[in-house]
Amino acid sequence: MRLHILHNTTYRYDPPVVMAQHLAHLSPLSGNGQQVETHTLRFTPQPSVQRVHADAFGNPTCHFTLTTPHSGLTVSAESLVETEPPASLPTGTPWEKVADTFRYCAGAAYNPAAEFVFASPYIPHHQELADFALPVFEPDRPLLQASAELMRHIHTHMVYASGSTGINTTVMEALAQRKGVCQDFAHLMIGCLRSLGLPARYVSGYMLTQPPPGQPRLIGADASHAWVQVYDPQAGWADFDPTNNLCGLGRPSEAHVTLAIGRDFGDVSPLRGVIQGGGTPQLEVAVTVAPSDELPDQESVNTQNQLEFKINK
Repeated sequence: MRLHILHNTTYRYDPPVVMAQHLAHLSPLSGNGQQVETHTLRFTPQPSVQRVHADAFGNPTCHFTLTTPHSGLTVSAESLVETEPPASLPTGTPWEKVADTFRYCAGAAYNPAAEFVFASPYIPHHQELADFALPVFEPDRPLLQASAELMRHIHTHMVYASGSTGINTTVMEALAQRKGVCQDFAHLMIGCLRSLGLPARYVSGYMLTQPPPGQPRLIGADASHAWVQVYDPQAGWADFDPTNNLCGLGRPSEAHVTLAIGRDFGDVSPLRGVIQGGGTPQLEVAVTVAPSDELPDQESVNTQNQLEFKINK
């Protein structure tokens, strides 16, 4: 697929912000069956300092600073990405053997995947999470096969309910109420795997969705998405989307676009920062994911207070 992605974030401040520093994870990754053809970040107002670099997990990030008073901030990311279909999951390694591989052993060779076994700020180790997963982690069952079953287990026993949770909802709260959004589904699956001593990491990105039959694609009506990667020593990192019950090597489906990878949402939030002044900001986010031959109608974009875009061809 060749996908066109528009991600617009607007903050409005009252009183104005005096100075601000922000960090953006809005540049899709290239590699593993995904190629970024064009990517542009636009800012209003224009930052006084702007620096692009890779973070600790290899994600492209943009750090920018605003040093003059401003009553609003708009950050618009536009990307054109080509994706390949994922490969099927191989049989892989028995899950107990993988867990043994990542138990600490003095003098053992370092595996970078080990850092994704530990608890992280949004995802604790918890016996209740291990107990939720254990019914599908039968003795000697291959890790990737068990992970696919855990994905289906979460998809079946959790209800997707927009607005039922917030950014700071804990994994245990989402599990207790048995509902949440894609962030909660991903955090839950990662927490289950790590509580069994298995390496798993959080993926932020996008997914192409289809409008109802006969209806036009709504501009700005999509949202960021999240899923999970699980590490198998033989296969490498495999992708699992418990929200949509999809999995594969490289991505859960051809319609998924990988944006950034981290321990949990806190590592890869699309935009965060520190402001001086401004009171409580008003936030608006509009995301559009469309096939490249379905470019958004510019008039529709403008009526939703988004920036004017020009696609590079």
